[in-house]
Amino acid sequence: MRTREQSGHAVLRHRLQAEQVQDWVRARVTSMHLLSLLVLVAALGVAGFAKLLDPQGSRTAAKAFGVPERLTGVVAVGLPIVELAVAVLLLPAATRWYAAIAALVLLLAFCAAIARVMARGETPDCHCFGALHSAPTSWRTLARTGLLTALAGLLVVAGRDDPGPSVVSWTSDLDATGWLVLALAIALFAVVAVGGYAVLHVVRSYGKVLVRLDAVENRMRAAGLDLDEPDEIPELGLEPGTPAPSFDLESVDGKRVSLAELLEPRRPVLLLFTSPTCGPCSHLMPRVTEWQREHADELTIALLSAGEAEAVQADAAEHGLANVLLDTDLATYEAYQASGTPSAVLVGDDGAIATWLAAGSDWIESVVQQALVGVGRTPGLPVGTELPELRVSRLDESAVELREVIERDSLLLFWNPGCGFCRSLHEDILAWEASPPADAPALVVVSAGEAFSVKAESFASTVLLDPEWTVSGALGADGTPMAVLVTGDGRIASGVVGGGPAVLELLGAGELSAA
Repeated sequence: MRTREQSGHAVLRHRLQAEQVQDWVRARVTSMHLLSLLVLVAALGVAGFAKLLDPQGSRTAAKAFGVPERLTGVVAVGLPIVELAVAVLLLPAATRWYAAIAALVLLLAFCAAIARVMARGETPDCHCFGALHSAPTSWRTLARTGLLTALAGLLVVAGRDDPGPSVVSWTSDLDATGWLVLALAIALFAVVAVGGYAVLHVVRSYGKVLVRLDAVENRMRAAGLDLDEPDEIPELGLEPGTPAPSFDLESVDGKRVSLAELLEPRRPVLLLFTSPTCGPCSHLMPRVTEWQREHADELTIALLSAGEAEAVQADAAEHGLANVLLDTDLATYEAYQASGTPSAVLVGDDGAIATWLAAGSDWIESVVQQALVGVGRTPGLPVGTELPELRVSRLDESAVELREVIERDSLLLFWNPGCGFCRSLHEDILAWEASPPADAPALVVVSAGEAFSVKAESFASTVLLDPEWTVSGALGADGTPMAVLVTGDGRIASGVVGGGPAVLELLGAGELSAA
């Protein structure tokens, strides 16, 4: 039989075991509580600080999420201040419960705003972490915000009477090892934050440098300084004639697409390497949309895009692009030896590389022209068609009807001062103007680009400004240099031709004969 003393020992042992379990559970709950607190403080603190570094981005994001424009400035400043204040007030135990309620309300508002734009099919940049990170709104954005909302809810549920441990008292209990770990964690966070901001600053500065460099080059041309530019596509990527590397990628609509399938219609395929975060790519996308729509019967254009699938899908939807494939691991990009975005390569209908890699918008447009010439296409309006009614601007920016400029048989030369092929043709055009053949047509230059850079070309002929490619687009010219002959009574007299030799041939033509 168990003695009373043995029974007492057993009860005491069970009680001690229960207390140990309770202490273990309490410690785990305290750890979870503290972890939730630190995650929430870090997220709100970083988000608030980063938004303050990019007020313009904050205003843009606020407007995209439906904030009236007159209030976007207030939100751009007020929201990050609120986030920082809530993060600070979460640290002391005395103010934590109130701050947790404020964080919960704030995060619920974020969730509602995100769900609202997603329900409308919109994907604005969330600007969640301001200058450090911004990406198109997606289910991932909603899930992340929902997790933070749950953590705020946990702190609220903990109750006013049990707000959890004070961060100050918790740090006072740390031993030397704990302090070392905490210091290393803070240092790592600081390095990541400062490094991320530094990278962002460098990228932005690089973009400004490119813009300024472009302006400097234009002003150098305006001063009469000739900048050497290659007359032909630089020899980049795979050598023409090399069998094109095969691939099998997922498209933005969930289908698998291979190079063999793209080549099935027996027409050339232009592979365009791009990215939703690439500024020059965004500038080129409207042109790509036009090419896909207007040249679908002669040329297949496929975009191989890096970046997150959601961002690529949003980019494709925004511009109405077709044949957009996900090259998320850049395997195809590397197989074709691409060296930047945007860049493109033409694959012939025989499955072989047809051109060197074209890097940049101008060279890509040239490759498109080459592809269309290669398939025997004569672009432009049918011969004999009357010129459409088009308003254009002279160099002094006075408006005029295009037909009023055509006083006799003329060649419309579509030009761009920043085009490498135009640069190589420039001296030939000036020489022709100095001594044109007796029976040659008049020359009318229709130029894209800034007015001051067009003036710097010093053409003696009539020059019209076409910065939005309105005239060239209406007459079927997809790039520069291209040209078309028109009669004195305003009718199309030839197909549109591209490239220096073809332009010069038309300039030396005899009397025009309209159909």
